[in-house]
Amino acid sequence: MSLARALLPDPPRRLPYARAWNVGARTIHLAAIGVLMGGHVFGIAAARLTPWLWLAIATGAVLIAVELYSTFDWLTQGAGLFVLAKLLVLLAVPLFWSWRVPLLFAVIALAGVGSHMPGRFRHYSFLHGRNMKGRS
Repeated sequence: MSLARALLPDPPRRLPYARAWNVGARTIHLAAIGVLMGGHVFGIAAARLTPWLWLAIATGAVLIAVELYSTFDWLTQGAGLFVLAKLLVLLAVPLFWSWRVPLLFAVIALAGVGSHMPGRFRHYSFLHGRNMKGRS
């Protein structure tokens, strides 16, 4: 099997219980992000926020892994590109620490738009030049 076929299977693979993994990880992820955002807004010591940061990273990684299991083409679709944009903004936080609260607000805005934009944009693949929703 070639690397391309492994990363971009046609049809995409189906992860057993993918919906449950997604809902569970997203719920925990939102809680961790809420604590982190509030902590930064209210100036809580970084040491107290570190466990929440690791929880947010771990649950975010689970969310990404659930998507990538089906196909790496997700990274070329609107939803995946919004996640990559969020990661880029997050990488700016240590470099622009005094701007961390506005940067974190930008990440939350990207998350809200990326999660709730119309499906024609969320599932549009720039690799294939078409909407990939319903492909299986």
